Amino acid sequence: MAATKTFLAAVAAAGLLVACSSDPDTSASTAGAGAGSGSGSVRPGSQEDLVANVGDRVFFDTALNGVRPDQRPVLQRQAAWLAQYPQNQVTVEGHADERGTREYNLALGQRRANSARDVLVASGVAGSRIQTISYGKDRPDALGSNEDAWARNRRAVTVVR
Repeated sequence: MAATKTFLAAVAAAGLLVACSSDPDTSASTAGAGAGSGSGSVRPGSQEDLVANVGDRVFFDTALNGVRPDQRPVLQRQAAWLAQYPQNQVTVEGHADERGTREYNLALGQRRANSARDVLVASGVAGSRIQTISYGKDRPDALGSNEDAWARNRRAVTVVR
């Protein structure tokens, strides 16, 4: 049990290092490049499996909620993954960067979550399996007031529930 916790902590730390060093414009589109390869340490159908083999997030342009063409493959991989695990239900979380009012960012985050959900549904996932929620600017992925941080915070994240 202690060895498992140590291993999971090491995997999480490695994931944080990779996430901190990646460009959001390319990381979402390359996440899951090794899909199907699996390391054997991740439980199939889990959130960790989604993150490691598919990618759990897509990124948006400033003040926009349309899914960018370069981000659609991530959602298509998510739809295929959800087809493989029909028992899984997910929540799509919408996020915004720190600029703008709380109300504006909550509404923008909701539109982003809905846009990601719409792509998943159009890709064959039953809408009843997907909930959406907006956190606006309340749960930043990256701290800072610069374009890199803002780009990482303009996102929709798919979470297995």
